[in-house]
Amino acid sequence: MRNLLLLFHIAGAIFWMGGMAFAVMALRPALHADWLPPQRLPLMVGVLRRFFVVVIVSIALLLATGVPLLQQLPGAQAPRGWHAMAGLGIVMMLLFGHIYFAPWKRLQRAVAAQDWPEGGKRMNQIASLVKINLTLGWVAIAAVLLWR
Repeated sequence: MRNLLLLFHIAGAIFWMGGMAFAVMALRPALHADWLPPQRLPLMVGVLRRFFVVVIVSIALLLATGVPLLQQLPGAQAPRGWHAMAGLGIVMMLLFGHIYFAPWKRLQRAVAAQDWPEGGKRMNQIASLVKINLTLGWVAIAAVLLWR
């Protein structure tokens, strides 16, 4: 059972981290270089709408598997890296919640109103916050692997 929980836990992390890496390192730079805001921003809204469903499912999967995995050992016996990963994961989830309920909602409204300057501001804000979350994810992975 532990291996199955671990498999799904890692899958949730891979989908979330991989999507963030793709968005900030490949998709957004390619669109920003060649597309104007009236084309770029609606496309990003469509991409993020689908990706955020993946993130929500990933968060549910990470919580549903991470809690039982962490509970397999009494708190004092669990490696420090596990606790660091759990804490960073909670911060990442809270940061995603902020992205989803604040700049994401504002981006959607701006694109619907064709307010491209406001949409660009919100997209830049989302990109900055996603970069922070991606960094936190790598720190969490490093902590669990290196801090035993």
